[in-house]
Amino acid sequence: MFDKILIANRGEIALRILRACKELGIATVAVHSTADADAMHVRLSDESVCIGPPPSKDSYLNVPALLAACEITGADAVHPGYGFLSENARFAEILSEHNLHFIGPKAEHIRLMGDKIEAKKTAKKLGIPVVPGSDGAVGPDDDALGIARKIGFPVLVKAAAGGGGRGMKVAHSEADLLMALSTAANEAKSAFGDASVYLEKYLQKPRHIEIQILGDGRGGAIHLGERDCSLQRRHQKVWEEGPSPVLSAAARAKIGETCAKAMREMKYLGVGTIEFLFEDGEFYFIEMNTRIQVEHPVTESITDIDLVLEQIRIAAGGELPARQEEVQVIGHAIECRINAENPVTFRPSPGRILQYHPPGGLGVRIDSAVYQGYTIPPYYDSLVGKLIVHGKTRAECLMRLRRALDEMVVEGIETTLPLFRALVREDDIINGDYHIHWLEQYLAGKAEPAAK
Repeated sequence: MFDKILIANRGEIALRILRACKELGIATVAVHSTADADAMHVRLSDESVCIGPPPSKDSYLNVPALLAACEITGADAVHPGYGFLSENARFAEILSEHNLHFIGPKAEHIRLMGDKIEAKKTAKKLGIPVVPGSDGAVGPDDDALGIARKIGFPVLVKAAAGGGGRGMKVAHSEADLLMALSTAANEAKSAFGDASVYLEKYLQKPRHIEIQILGDGRGGAIHLGERDCSLQRRHQKVWEEGPSPVLSAAARAKIGETCAKAMREMKYLGVGTIEFLFEDGEFYFIEMNTRIQVEHPVTESITDIDLVLEQIRIAAGGELPARQEEVQVIGHAIECRINAENPVTFRPSPGRILQYHPPGGLGVRIDSAVYQGYTIPPYYDSLVGKLIVHGKTRAECLMRLRRALDEMVVEGIETTLPLFRALVREDDIINGDYHIHWLEQYLAGKAEPAAK
């Protein structure tokens, strides 16, 4: 087992990693920008090192500063969390070159799955169903129109690198296609330094379903069921739940085993999530995330497996926590991402939290690094915290979520709490009858969606 882990992240995920380290008896090092000097993970860690000014490129993305922090503190491993350097293959290689352990997959798998075109080709070879689309990158000078006609409009133009909805445009007709190609390529170049884009069939009303997997790097892998992440705004997940309201036990077992088998063939190491669009009973691979996900507590709640702790154990050479037949999905869990944003316009609302009261009770969990008097800085994402609720059934889970949302207090800044209080009372949500475009359609039809 590692002696000391440097947590190369901030906010709630840094605190989450710190807690897992403490339960394993591992010393921790928190790194922080000057803007995060008073952060909770900094206060609770065994040691802390300031690695630069507020901009991410000068701090949390500053590889030399992170290496120096490891050397100063004697850390022998680095946990990247999610975002920042978590899916940077070169960072994993640099750590290895300095005799430091990267708590995550092998660099080759990060690199392979980070390229959406290569990831799709690999998935196809491994027997994972994929969305119909181009075989590689396309541009205005290629036969993009011919490919689009073959796929059938509408088509989705997607960046080969990156994610989060950037470099992604829908073309509903031949007239739209050239503009979509140009706009998506420009966005991709600006966001990821790579203008490569490719085409996929645009599904009309799919669900977004992802399979959580765990591999030991030696040919062993299991799946831990699915999460339904279909409530999204601008391709950003807002609400996640598991199990999915629309999957049968047979469909769950089949797609889960398909993913686990693929990870065994790859000899994948650590946690990973294989993401699909699901429509008319069919799964279509879209990407794989080679890191811990924001929504990992949903899976932890329904399987009682600590994903971050197991991620650390497996990186240190440990065995998988269970055989596939021992994994059980118990009850239902829902996670709401509560952001410091206006609930109608989604304009960021950084600032000082004047009053903070998290909900409690059976089956209620809060993953948050904020506290009363804490100031949410304007430099990073606007996540206040994640509210995760577990119940024996989905109906019980929804009632518990309604109660927890009503109980939670965050004052001094605007948050998306009012939006969730409205959503949990919507018939479509209660019935599980929604898709990836549902939330944006709902918001477009509500001048004041959070007024209830």
